[in-house]
Amino acid sequence: MTDFTFARQNRNTRTLVILAAVYSGLMALVVLFDAAWWIVWLLALGTLPAVWDVIQNTRAGVQIDAAAIRWFTGKRQAEVLLQDIDFFRFDTRWDLSVRVSIVLHSGKRIRLPDESLPPHRDLEPVLTQAGFRVERHHFTIF
Repeated sequence: MTDFTFARQNRNTRTLVILAAVYSGLMALVVLFDAAWWIVWLLALGTLPAVWDVIQNTRAGVQIDAAAIRWFTGKRQAEVLLQDIDFFRFDTRWDLSVRVSIVLHSGKRIRLPDESLPPHRDLEPVLTQAGFRVERHHFTIF
């Protein structure tokens, strides 16, 4: 089996551009439409987790080697031995995002954090090449 490693940092150009666009839009609400400041502050609250991630420069990623799959996001991390894994399940949600879960031989399902994973189209061939069964489920509720 070939090793696979993926990592990302939250302090990147894309995140900074999105935050700048959101704050520009909020300021436009105040300047152009004379929006109430308290409404703008309430809308800005939703951006605070992203601002915190940029300030902290958190990292997230996944590593697959011959023994285990390991993932980390911020200060949290976990691992599962490859011998315990039955298959990987890719669930396409109604918002077209794809959630990835590990299903163990015991039947337990472990959801991998979205921020730790590469795009699902890049991850699926790696898992298939490593000999894992990958199941796709489209537009499931659970």
